[in-house]
Amino acid sequence: MTGVEHLNNHHRDTLIKIFQHPTSHNIEWHSVLSLLEAVGTVEERHEDKFHVDLDGEHHIFMRPKHKDVDVQQVLNLRHALTDAGITPETLT
Repeated sequence: MTGVEHLNNHHRDTLIKIFQHPTSHNIEWHSVLSLLEAVGTVEERHEDKFHVDLDGEHHIFMRPKHKDVDVQQVLNLRHALTDAGITPETLT
């Protein structure tokens, strides 16, 4: 499991926003990317695709057209982070 003890407050806030209910509509892509880089390996490829390895699981995320990620991306992020054992509960 990927450790979260090294996450800074900005990463922690982003992680909490990703798991908020109802789903937050103001999570900026650069904050998500920073969090993903802190908890996994991120490689930017062509056409704004980001290949992310989280705890041995490979995921592909697209850079959104606007600064904020959409609801479907938030749900995909929740799934990927949960599978890697990274949730707000792991922060305590």
